[in-house]
Amino acid sequence: MRITASDALLVIDAQNDFCEGGALAVQGGAGIMPLIARLAERFDTVIATQDWHTPDQISFASNHDGAAAFTEIEVAYGRQMLWPDHCVQGTVGADFHSDVVSAATKALAVVRKGHNPAVDSYSAFYENDRRTATGLAGLLRERGVQRLFLCGLAYDYCVRFTAEDAVHEGFEAVVIEDACRAIAEETAAAAKAGFTALGVVEIAAADLTPHS
Repeated sequence: MRITASDALLVIDAQNDFCEGGALAVQGGAGIMPLIARLAERFDTVIATQDWHTPDQISFASNHDGAAAFTEIEVAYGRQMLWPDHCVQGTVGADFHSDVVSAATKALAVVRKGHNPAVDSYSAFYENDRRTATGLAGLLRERGVQRLFLCGLAYDYCVRFTAEDAVHEGFEAVVIEDACRAIAEETAAAAKAGFTALGVVEIAAADLTPHS
């Protein structure tokens, strides 16, 4: 698959807290960071996303008495998974992993999400209330982007919902599967089924050919 000038790479949440040793580590997360950095070198347009939470974020289990991480609660906008505190604004955990600093530096924009304490955010396009837009779609259209390649963490949450929203916004979406890692097998399987239903393509990084 040849990269073209109307393609963009979305680097999803390549942050310390999602890598080994972090507060919400995804197994194998650190291992894909050098690959993500190499992928970013191939694209003219790179966008990075960054979880950017306040300490009182509604999705933190610590903010709900007696609640445990990885359980769900009902909030104003529907069901919400509770997580360990992670990617708190200004902390080392919220920083980009050292192996992807070059990709973050190259990025046309960094979309910070989840900064509203009352609403969590997985997708780079919308917060979890499904109404509040980040402005990413407009930025991509202004750049003439038609196809999005996605990589990063986690495959079954932020990559998944960003890819699905990309399709709903009229973009082609391609997930670079070996440049992603998932939190759990069950949710990864659900993500894959969702991709198939929506026409999201999955490829390996080796399938990409730089444009001339």
